[in-house]
Amino acid sequence: MIESQIHSVLSSLVPGRVYPDTAPAKAELPYVLYQQVGGKAVNVLEAKPMNKKNARFQIMTWARTRADSSLLIRSIQDKLVTDMRAYVEGASVSEYDFDSGLYGSRQDFSFWF
Repeated sequence: MIESQIHSVLSSLVPGRVYPDTAPAKAELPYVLYQQVGGKAVNVLEAKPMNKKNARFQIMTWARTRADSSLLIRSIQDKLVTDMRAYVEGASVSEYDFDSGLYGSRQDFSFWF
């Protein structure tokens, strides 16, 4: 459920170029990857379980230039916070992949659902 919502929100920024975990070979640029990288465990002391869950997702952008990748991750942050009330787990991190020559940006977000 949460993954389909994240996919939908991200797809509004880069339609047809959002993938879970990894992109297909020769994916059109820029594209976005997402994967769950943990979350907060919900522990209760009552007999009644809490009906909320938490998941932390890492979102990664890949583009031909660092500027394009950085702009896209900032747009993603704005969209996830506004549309899904995501909690930003830290600032984005820039990357460069020597094999592909692509620039990346990644950032973690926490979601309660």
